[in-house]
Amino acid sequence: METLESELTCPICLELFEDPLLLPCAHSLCFNCAHRILVSHCSTTKPLESISAFQCPTCRYVITLNHRGLEGLKRNVTLQNIIDRFQKASLSGPNSPTESRRLQPQRPYTATISGTIAGTIGGGGGTGGGSARSSPATSSHSHPHANHTNHINHNNANHSPAIVVKMEPRISCQFCEQDPPREAVKTCVTCEVSYCDRCLRATHPNKKPFTSHRLVEPVPDTHLRGLTCLEHENEKVNMYCLVDDQLICSLCKLVGRHREHQVSSLTDRFDKLKQTLENNLTNLVKRNSELENQMAKLIQICQQVEVNTAMHEAKLVEECDELVEIIRQRKQVIAVKIKESKVMKLRKLAQQIANCRQCLERSSALITQAEQSLKENDHARFLQSARSVAERVAMATASSQVLLPDVNLNEAFDNFALDFSREKKILEGLDYLTAPNPPSIRDELCTASHDTITVHWTSEDEFSVTSYELQYTIYTGQTTFISLYNSADSWMIVPNIKQNHYTVHGLQSGTRYIFFVKAINQAGSRNSEPARLKTNSQPFKLDPKTAHKKLRLSNDCLTMEKDESSLKKSHTPERFGGTGSYGAAGNVFIDSGCHYWEVLLGASTWYAIGVAYKSAAKNEWNGKNSSSWVFSRCNNNFMVRHDGKEMLVEASLQLRRLGVLLDYDNNSLSFHDAMNSQHIHTFEISFLLPVVPTFMIWNKSVMILSGLPVPDFVDGVASDLQELQQQQMGLCRQESPYLTGMKTCH
Repeated sequence: METLESELTCPICLELFEDPLLLPCAHSLCFNCAHRILVSHCSTTKPLESISAFQCPTCRYVITLNHRGLEGLKRNVTLQNIIDRFQKASLSGPNSPTESRRLQPQRPYTATISGTIAGTIGGGGGTGGGSARSSPATSSHSHPHANHTNHINHNNANHSPAIVVKMEPRISCQFCEQDPPREAVKTCVTCEVSYCDRCLRATHPNKKPFTSHRLVEPVPDTHLRGLTCLEHENEKVNMYCLVDDQLICSLCKLVGRHREHQVSSLTDRFDKLKQTLENNLTNLVKRNSELENQMAKLIQICQQVEVNTAMHEAKLVEECDELVEIIRQRKQVIAVKIKESKVMKLRKLAQQIANCRQCLERSSALITQAEQSLKENDHARFLQSARSVAERVAMATASSQVLLPDVNLNEAFDNFALDFSREKKILEGLDYLTAPNPPSIRDELCTASHDTITVHWTSEDEFSVTSYELQYTIYTGQTTFISLYNSADSWMIVPNIKQNHYTVHGLQSGTRYIFFVKAINQAGSRNSEPARLKTNSQPFKLDPKTAHKKLRLSNDCLTMEKDESSLKKSHTPERFGGTGSYGAAGNVFIDSGCHYWEVLLGASTWYAIGVAYKSAAKNEWNGKNSSSWVFSRCNNNFMVRHDGKEMLVEASLQLRRLGVLLDYDNNSLSFHDAMNSQHIHTFEISFLLPVVPTFMIWNKSVMILSGLPVPDFVDGVASDLQELQQQQMGLCRQESPYLTGMKTCH
């Protein structure tokens, strides 16, 4: 009953539809309510006639109006007929109009009421009291829990009015507008409506969304209410089929098509469905509250957009007015210059005109006097008077150049040529400033030394960039770039750079760095892609104070040679000494970074090259103690040695250039065939103290090359080893044990 009334109720005024309009979204709305919606959109600047659209209050669909406004929408005649029948059935009942509305059947316009109220029946049976939805179309049996919504009898909870209905055997169509309606041919269980053949085709086509509806032979309206079984007419529904999701009777479970299905009691299903509905309703209320909050925020944002728009429009007008004022002022300044030039030109021309006029007057007087003299026929008189005239005429003729203008003036203003093409182009491109495109670091142009890196970059928006900002930090390889980027404390910043390059000083030697450049202007900034750059190795030479007395060093201290005759050196604790310890150390102690140097071996076939702590013994071979690590050659055998343990390694007998990579930060020392780009061996060392490069030879000579950048093939090996070490959690590595039983070199 209440469901039907809610379907016939306008969502705006909450009353039965009055003169309903059929909206394009298939919902309906009272004409007066639709008019009120349009009136609510009116304002002083927006009259009612200018409103061309509004939203459906049910589904928020935008309804577009034509020039006729609401009159252009169709009337829902069918809905109006249903409401008229509903009201007519309500007025024909025995109760008051208000109470009658509560007692109206779920489909009041679908049944012919021919029965009368028989009286009241006690409601305290096993199936519950009288139904709150009792109507002329319902039987005395009802849902077990229907008394929870009983609105009929509040004075006596144990008794409720029961209505006896006598249905006609003929089932009528519920959509026909003619009187009497045609006979129904099908009933839709989903819609709970019976249709004649014509109305079925017109209002219930066999396509979406009606394809899932269940059509059966015409059944009375009482069956559709679920109080009696659809298959067993005289049986009440008393259980719920969970498989088909419908009410059934006991016979359906015992002998009907539901006998194999899982069922539950009406009470259990009622409780579960009610609990589900309450939970969903709670969630829906919460969602509506969230939507209201969100809508309030959106409205606030809309208001802020209006404020910001007005502010920027005012700023735009102000800026443009300033430009117009600047143009106006410049126009006045240039116009004044033109007028001043005009006055100057006219003044000089007037002076020359006056001079010309004066000369012309003198010449005219002279011409008149000469003509008078020519009229004299007396020779003596002519000679007496014409001599001075002839001289003056001769002088005037000779000085005729004086009559030419002495200032070269013309009517043109060549020095006032105007060319505003550049300014016009700038004004045509007048727009809001945007953040510049990210610059790009040019790795191929960047250079490095052992303590400096010069970074070069390019920018597509060079003219719109106010300044650049360079940021850099040490990259150890043990952390990702994202974690480094998020760690603001680890970055060094160089602000306000005006050119496209910058040299960073005071860097650690042999160290990798991450750089990126930020292009900045008033609209914002954008970062370049990060670039990994590294400083060169620490340059060093051989320290003469450490060289064995039987070694001779070159003047540049880069070459050492075995010399048995050199015995003049005094022995010091820093010097290699003892029989066979023909060695020398570099003049640098390394305690950080990644360093690479090479040793040119020449023809030497007996040597040991590596690193050692300062405390390593100087009177024995390097590698014989725990403080030194070396790669050595003994004639045709190559081996690595540490703490007195030796291990043979493979290397070419043609090895002429040995590369040494010391990665102090990552605890590794590796040796490479620099000419063939081959890796020979790597020590994994947990360095505890600074180390110094060491060199020993027993024949010929070797030469060192230091301060070199790490070659790509060496860096790749180091990176692979570093990744492997990270996978093996080698943060606390111990000194590696070496295989025993290897051949010892004597």
